[in-house]
Amino acid sequence: MIKLRHIALALVLATVPALPLSAMASGASESSAADLNRDAAQALQNLYKTNPVALDISKRARAILVFPNIVKAGLVFGGSYGEGVLTKDGNVDNYYNSISASWGLQAGAQSYGYVVFLMTRKAEKYINKSDGWEIGVGPTVVVVNEGAAKNLSTSTLKDDAYAFVFDQQGLMASLSIEGTKISRIKR
Repeated sequence: MIKLRHIALALVLATVPALPLSAMASGASESSAADLNRDAAQALQNLYKTNPVALDISKRARAILVFPNIVKAGLVFGGSYGEGVLTKDGNVDNYYNSISASWGLQAGAQSYGYVVFLMTRKAEKYINKSDGWEIGVGPTVVVVNEGAAKNLSTSTLKDDAYAFVFDQQGLMASLSIEGTKISRIKR
């Protein structure tokens, strides 16, 4: 009887995170290109207002990848999903999604946005030529937090890409974009 209860609990724990993730994916895929463009532009402007270093970096970036809303949920098993826009010279170039999966001691849900400034030809070429970009594989991506931003200037930029996470809301213990796969989508 006790073993049956443990098996049932394990099945529930494995199934529950999949429900919000499937709902996130179906809801996110319904957004139009115009909605995504508007949300990305607004998110980028909000980031620039709160983080002047991001604005400085944007002026030297070859391309900017904006994910205005990523939804992350987990209970032992978890994942995240969101859609974004790649811009070059202020014009929309392509659309991408960001998806990740995880397991371990985790519980909660959270939403956030992130922007990746592609600084080098290598990073720009990689995202255009690869069948998806796994953060942590390929070009070097530096996730910039408030402490690092204070010591970063346009004269010290040496990495392929810089990522800024913003608008974090929810109840999740940690936040990371490592292990995230970014893939081109059609809009």
